[in-house]
Amino acid sequence: MSGMPSARHIALAVAFAALVTLPFWMPGIYYINVSSQVLFYAIFALGLNILVGYGGLVSLGHAGLFGITAYATAYLLSMGLGHTAAILGALIISLGCTAIFAALALRATGIGFIMITLALGQIIWGLAYRWISLTGGDNGINVKTRPAPFGVDLGDPSGFYYTSLVIFLIAVVVVTIFVRSPFGAALKGTRDQPRRMNALGYHVWAIRFWACVLSGLLTAVAGILFVYYTQFISPQTTSLTASAEVLLMVIAGGPATLLGPIVGAALVVVVKNVVSGYIERWNFLLGAIFVAIVILMPEGLVPGTARLWRQGWRAFRSRRSVVLAGSAEPKP
Repeated sequence: MSGMPSARHIALAVAFAALVTLPFWMPGIYYINVSSQVLFYAIFALGLNILVGYGGLVSLGHAGLFGITAYATAYLLSMGLGHTAAILGALIISLGCTAIFAALALRATGIGFIMITLALGQIIWGLAYRWISLTGGDNGINVKTRPAPFGVDLGDPSGFYYTSLVIFLIAVVVVTIFVRSPFGAALKGTRDQPRRMNALGYHVWAIRFWACVLSGLLTAVAGILFVYYTQFISPQTTSLTASAEVLLMVIAGGPATLLGPIVGAALVVVVKNVVSGYIERWNFLLGAIFVAIVILMPEGLVPGTARLWRQGWRAFRSRRSVVLAGSAEPKP
């Protein structure tokens, strides 16, 4: 019946209820903190997915943008600015750097785009290490306090989690609206048929540029949450490993899907922070999981699971029909 909720809506309602009530049933503060990490890394992965999944542009330098925002926030706070001014200033700096990043990287596509973003990410990483007067070098920058938006104490794990959850849900809504908008459709068109889009009068470069800006904005939001979570920022945050990690979140979960980057972020964060406490060679386990996903579900964990579920359901229904047909035959 059309009035009955679908299985997808039920699953979303259950997931939402689980997220809202998580601090009440999650055992211990540590796991609440891990859940907060999942949320802001999911925002980071959603931002990168705009380029990788919907734009067909693979970036290996997004950790640089992530780090720029975190460094800007920490540096502005160390100068004596308030949290609101530091956050707004960091967002403006991040968007400016993202625009420069996009203008340089979009001079090429495919392998060229990957190599330019890789080079830009490495430049930012090198500056973070060597520009000691600004970044503190290996010593990094400490953030001594956290803000208290609307009276919510971010020093409390549950308070930080709920703040991250609200921002995460806003990010999901923004990405959903973007994907379903004409601009999102145009971005997917530039991914699949850039020459045809040019012939139809679309400005392919401008579409990709603004997609980079939106991706950078989400990355900046994740960077701000990260620096307030750790209360510390160091050059390691801008490394190639960090860029590759978030790219693996997107690829493992399923690019060009809304749920895929979220699942990928949860997988990587849980293995790094929870499973690593029980398995010494957790890197090997994470690599094995990625290899298994690529072999068994090349489209990603979320689309692959949906495909296997549909295949299993069809096989079950087919077998059930055969059994029922056999039992309905008249016996001699």
